Amino acid sequence: MKKNLMFLALAAVGFASCNGGFKQGPNGLLYNVHKDNGAAKLKKGDFFSAYLVVKTDGDSVLYSAYEAGQPQYVVVQEPQFKGDFMEGLTLIGQGDSATFKVSTDSIFKNGVARPPYLKSTKYLLYDVKIEKVIPKGTLTDEVFQRTVSTYVNEQMANVKKQEPAKIKKYIDDNKLKVTKADSGLLYVVTKPGSGPNIAVNDTAVVKYTGRLLNGKVFDTNIKEDAVKAKLPQLEMRGFQPIRFPVGQHGVIPGWDMAFQLLNKGAKATLVIPSALAYGERGNQVIPPNAPLVFDVEVIDVVHPSAAAAPTPAPVKK
Repeated sequence: MKKNLMFLALAAVGFASCNGGFKQGPNGLLYNVHKDNGAAKLKKGDFFSAYLVVKTDGDSVLYSAYEAGQPQYVVVQEPQFKGDFMEGLTLIGQGDSATFKVSTDSIFKNGVARPPYLKSTKYLLYDVKIEKVIPKGTLTDEVFQRTVSTYVNEQMANVKKQEPAKIKKYIDDNKLKVTKADSGLLYVVTKPGSGPNIAVNDTAVVKYTGRLLNGKVFDTNIKEDAVKAKLPQLEMRGFQPIRFPVGQHGVIPGWDMAFQLLNKGAKATLVIPSALAYGERGNQVIPPNAPLVFDVEVIDVVHPSAAAAPTPAPVKK
């Protein structure tokens, strides 16, 4: 469940037109300011939160904070190359919105590898809508960091507070008759399997599709689902069932728990609270405090061989 978005150190509001209206900055950055509230413009070192969208010049969305359901938090840095997205940030401030058009030839050089799915892409478009700005100004590093941390923690706590209601709405909207485990895991067995449930140390062989609560597919090993969701890097995906030892903490806690409730051949829908998924940190395309939904199928269960079983400890006399 991984996706390489290293080049999106900043993701960048899909309402922008990408066919015209762009001005060119001194270093080649193309920009279009859609809304200017007259607020103070961002400076190097300032913190801001924003809803960001990154698209290719073919209008393929690579990242959307709207799909993630929450803004990103960024500190303005020095541009890394001429025409860098960072240059455009000094043109906007709190409440403003803009689109920046960046040449991929400028992004992918000096050792920065171009992903195969962007081979023919000439530009990346970063759409940004600024929600909140905390200027660095004359604040000491300690005071600035404390102010930023307080703001971010308040926003994250608000997201976490809304999680139970969001999960309930998803279940109600999709008419799921879920069973709730003591851990908080919610699941529906949509097709019973056969044989005993998977035990700790058994290897589960699984097909899966993972979604956010808004229905956005973030990962799958099923080709049809990947194509339908327009996931990038299709040519690099093997689309083979994933294999993992259950109960060995090699996957998110919700998976370790869920698969001990299933057996060979079973299909299920898992609704996993963020605390049993990627928690407050998130994971690349998965935002912090994000509940996840998985449709899973147990293709096979491989039991540990007797030879690999640990030798019992001697009985004390």
